[in-house]
Amino acid sequence: MAEIADVVVAGGGVIGTAIAWRAAAAGLDVVLVDPEEGHAASLVAAGMLAPASEALFGEGALLRLNLLALRRFGSFAAELEEAAGRQVGLRREGTLAVAYDPGDYAALTRLTAFRRSAGLEAEELVSRACRQLEPFLAPDVHGGVLFADDWSVDNRRYAAALREAARSAKVRYIRDRVLEVRLSGGRTGGVRLDDGDHVDAAHVVVAAGCWSGAVGGLPDALRTVVRPVKGQLLRLRHPVGVPSVIGHTIRAIVRGTDVYLVPRADGELIVGATQEERGPDQTVTAGAVHDLLHDAMSVLPVTSELILAETCAGLRPGTPDNGPVVGRCGPAGLVLATGHYRNGILMSPVTADAAVALLAGQAPASEWEPFTPQRFTGQDGSR
Repeated sequence: MAEIADVVVAGGGVIGTAIAWRAAAAGLDVVLVDPEEGHAASLVAAGMLAPASEALFGEGALLRLNLLALRRFGSFAAELEEAAGRQVGLRREGTLAVAYDPGDYAALTRLTAFRRSAGLEAEELVSRACRQLEPFLAPDVHGGVLFADDWSVDNRRYAAALREAARSAKVRYIRDRVLEVRLSGGRTGGVRLDDGDHVDAAHVVVAAGCWSGAVGGLPDALRTVVRPVKGQLLRLRHPVGVPSVIGHTIRAIVRGTDVYLVPRADGELIVGATQEERGPDQTVTAGAVHDLLHDAMSVLPVTSELILAETCAGLRPGTPDNGPVVGRCGPAGLVLATGHYRNGILMSPVTADAAVALLAGQAPASEWEPFTPQRFTGQDGSR
């Protein structure tokens, strides 16, 4: 017998689960479909909420959306912790960006000038001031910039809290894969699952990360827009009784290569992350582990004394312009919410807000206008 719901969400990462939770909280009957609940790309992430220290040339619209996301994150996290009955590990100390050598410092200086021109707060620090903030930094670190408005969150605690909040809101989980969107009377009528069953629903949200294009029923122009971008990172742990070696997120440029170190309240330290165009490959490679540790130890030598607790690889959903793809598309009742690339956790609250607005026939925040599916299809998405 087929399941019946108001909304089917395809994809159980932080984007899909946040949408499912908020849609259910708004009074909708929601089914969430994912083949491996809790094993999405969001579990292989550092959890940086860092629009300031990640702002890049030519991404002004994305910066405005990321700033909207950061403004929303605090209240969303508070609502989530109350609904789930657990903490998400939100930290607000800021990001300290540092440069290893003079060439790296010149690159950081150019980026800082751009970020200030975009209205972002950035405090330039000499090498000694950097070490006053973070005493374990290498003495030859050339200088840095403090982005005090950046935050971070424990990605795994956050994902677990979203799953618990969704369950508390009576979201129904189906451990399966959505094969295609079904039509009824020329509009969305639900989905067909890999096991042959189907779920009847007037609305479908495709939020399957880098696998979103595999869902049948999307417009052809959107089937290849999102691609997997491999990222490898390390989880380090402090020995018992040893306090945390850093208090801020540290983002370093080491001989032209970026590396970041993100502290956790429970004593873990996340080191990441590579960006590799390797298709759907999720293997951990010796070279990536070496390079991440080498660059981390270049700026924070004490890293060598920590315990290597885990090596992991995940697939970010990348797009041609590095922006997300969120909005109505295809038959009436179909919403796409994917392509968040490096910012899935940061954008999950505002993506949920946008999706719930779309499900209610309303327009999302204006910051989403440059990121609709129609920039790739050229069609009207107002239905």
